[in-house]
Amino acid sequence: MIFNIKSLSQPFPRHSMIIWSGKRLFITCTKFMSSLSPEPPINNSVLLVETRSPKVPRLILEDVYAFPPNREILGGTAYLIVNKSGNILVDCPAWDSENQGFLTEQGGVRWLFLTHRGAISPAISRIQRDLGCEIIIEEQEAYLLPNLMIRSFFQELEISPGINLIWTPGHTPGSACLYFDTQGGILFTGRHLLPNQQGKPTPLRLSKTFHWWRQLASVAKLRDRFSDETLTYICPGANTGFLRGKRVISHAYEQLMALDLDELKNAPSF
Repeated sequence: MIFNIKSLSQPFPRHSMIIWSGKRLFITCTKFMSSLSPEPPINNSVLLVETRSPKVPRLILEDVYAFPPNREILGGTAYLIVNKSGNILVDCPAWDSENQGFLTEQGGVRWLFLTHRGAISPAISRIQRDLGCEIIIEEQEAYLLPNLMIRSFFQELEISPGINLIWTPGHTPGSACLYFDTQGGILFTGRHLLPNQQGKPTPLRLSKTFHWWRQLASVAKLRDRFSDETLTYICPGANTGFLRGKRVISHAYEQLMALDLDELKNAPSF
């Protein structure tokens, strides 16, 4: 018998034994509580509780998929860019059979780009082994990945026509963004720019921020680089719940220009 874990409103029976196998939880018991099922138990009753998350990567823009937040990187959101030159994984999704199978169905991954050190999953070695991809990270944080096949860069790197990596230090020393020159311009910002509670993009001064004023200078650099014609969407690396299901920030350049960077210099950390 298969039960949705949400349906188990009462405690597990006494004398029960919990066995974890893969993505499923087995509960065996010598006494069966009739409240758990309208049917009588069979063979001394073994309950199978399905714990698999129903969430799957979803298409948010043409050729761009967003993964559910990954607890292993503090709720970070990873993205897949489907591209003729090779697919690009931006940050690390939860590494399970569903996500691995999805990436295989999309044609695999050629590059895994890490926007900052906080996006490095404990499973990153397995991700590279299973996908056979090259990992790209800004050079100041490359030392965090010994014994892995990586490519580091400084300042900027074009990994494919129309796809550029841009160093935006501040949140961490090696924070970087990925710019995709399509659909009016898409910027994958990691934690450099995140939606606030109103869903607007902003730099956030956190207790672990490496250098706040450098982060603001990096925001100014992005504003100088882009325009209304070249930057339409931001795909943030966390806080996507504040987007109320939209998953992307629209009118990106207009919203960046609305930031008062001088006032933000004195923003409190939290």
